[in-house]
Amino acid sequence: MEEFYRLVWLFFCYSFLGWLLETAVAAVRERRYVDRSLLFGPICVVYGAAGVVISIALCDLADNLAFLFLGSAIYATVAEWLAGHWLYKLTGTRWWDYSGRRWNLDGYVCLSSSTLWGVMGTVAVKWLIPALGWVGELVPSAVAHILLWVMLGILALDVLATSLTLAGTLHRMPGVEELSSRLGAVSVRLGTWLLEKMEKRIRKAHPKVEFRKEREKPAVFAAGCGFYKIFWLFLIGAFLGDVVETIFCRVTAGVWMSRSSVVWGPFSIVWGLAMAMASLLLHRYRDRSDSFLFWAGTLLGGAYEYLCSVFTELVFGVVFWDYSHIPFNLAGRVNLLYCFFWGIAAVAWVRWCYPKLSGLIERIPRAWGRPLTWALVVFFVCDMAVSTLALGRLETRAQGLPPRNVVEEYLDEHYGDERLNRIYPAAVRTD
Repeated sequence: MEEFYRLVWLFFCYSFLGWLLETAVAAVRERRYVDRSLLFGPICVVYGAAGVVISIALCDLADNLAFLFLGSAIYATVAEWLAGHWLYKLTGTRWWDYSGRRWNLDGYVCLSSSTLWGVMGTVAVKWLIPALGWVGELVPSAVAHILLWVMLGILALDVLATSLTLAGTLHRMPGVEELSSRLGAVSVRLGTWLLEKMEKRIRKAHPKVEFRKEREKPAVFAAGCGFYKIFWLFLIGAFLGDVVETIFCRVTAGVWMSRSSVVWGPFSIVWGLAMAMASLLLHRYRDRSDSFLFWAGTLLGGAYEYLCSVFTELVFGVVFWDYSHIPFNLAGRVNLLYCFFWGIAAVAWVRWCYPKLSGLIERIPRAWGRPLTWALVVFFVCDMAVSTLALGRLETRAQGLPPRNVVEEYLDEHYGDERLNRIYPAAVRTD
């Protein structure tokens, strides 16, 4: 929990500092105050999210400035690209545009901004994180925890109000004024007032913004590259990834070895998320050259695998793979050869796998496609929750701690060391 509070503190600090930077730059350029935050509060979530990812993933590279810079640039650029496309999909307008700069991609990211991201990430890891940690320690821990939870609650309300505003909820509320005056509902009037304020503020900052009034119903199930398509690609990628890794271990090591990430079913979450992200990030560039897809897959795949390695070690206290014995590795988490494999996989996925799988997914009848999808979503959420609890209990058992409640007793009975060692034979505990 202390690590959680530290990351929440860093998120709000990075978000506020990002808002200060964006607002100051806009004020200098336009010679007037422009609120650069999408939310009502003075924060830029993109800065906060990118800063937290960089803080988690790259702290152990603090002494390697070259890879610290490169990793910061990659993670922050992906965050900026996703935010730009998401805002355009919601509002129909660009909240920033780099089209006039050289080496840009869709106008949402460019080489100069990525370089700046790399510099800021390096500065944050080397000097800003220790400084912010020192400031945070000035507040008593009990008071700090309460303040952080209050800020999280306010942020959740802010995100909800902004999402409703961008979705055009205010325009789809017929007779809301009559309803509020007739019933005297304070909550209705307050909600309407808040939506009006949010819309006015967003229009002032971005006059061209378009608020969505209604959604067009797709003609087929999982049309485009939306949630349903991405989830099914995740499901297929998780299964195929487990199969491929199992066969690879058999061919190279001569043993059949479980490569599943979860306790129920042959699914590799790392591969599933990789295929889903590859589809989300790269399918729109299917007309670009193979070399573009290869290098994009190499950089993104390497950064993704490194982040997964850090995350699993931080959360579960185990390392699921170690490339220290392979030349040109980085902290044993990634290596150059496997990064090239990610590049080859990106080309194969975008060129051949995605079009075929996309067509098959869209042929699923809409009548049972959506309920089946949500049933599988619930299954995977439960599967990952049980797997997380089982791995957590594996760690506490290794420390000699007895079960403290009914849940841990259940985990000891059904997911003991022997069974988890069969599911995760390559997992190695860390200190």
